Amino acid sequence: MIRYKRPDKKKAISLVNTASSDYKFTLNLPTNDLSANTIIRNIYESFRMIGEALLISKGIQSEDHVLPINELIKLNVRLSRPLIYLDHLRKLRRNINYYGYRASKEQAEDALNFAKESFEILRKKALDIITG
Repeated sequence: MIRYKRPDKKKAISLVNTASSDYKFTLNLPTNDLSANTIIRNIYESFRMIGEALLISKGIQSEDHVLPINELIKLNVRLSRPLIYLDHLRKLRRNINYYGYRASKEQAEDALNFAKESFEILRKKALDIITG
């Protein structure tokens, strides 16, 4: 479900900055089987917040996580891995949160590797779009 509101660039920029701060914190967590769920959740949420910021800057409020992730997937950026990986992270995070899935250290490392390659690129691209 989508609701239309007044575009809010200031709120969008604040959301991107918070996502960046959370992402940087997550990079400092030890990577092991105990921290894997938290790392995956935080990495996913940092990306989702950037997608949400893009929507807010357009005056769109989403009721779920699909639309913000799709907003990021639509961005025209070149990476070694496709952005559809973000949808994989969304589903993995959902399984962790709602079905008691226990992520592995390897899955957390995979998410971190993807984020290290793509987060700053997507953050900068989003800020360029938001600030016009």
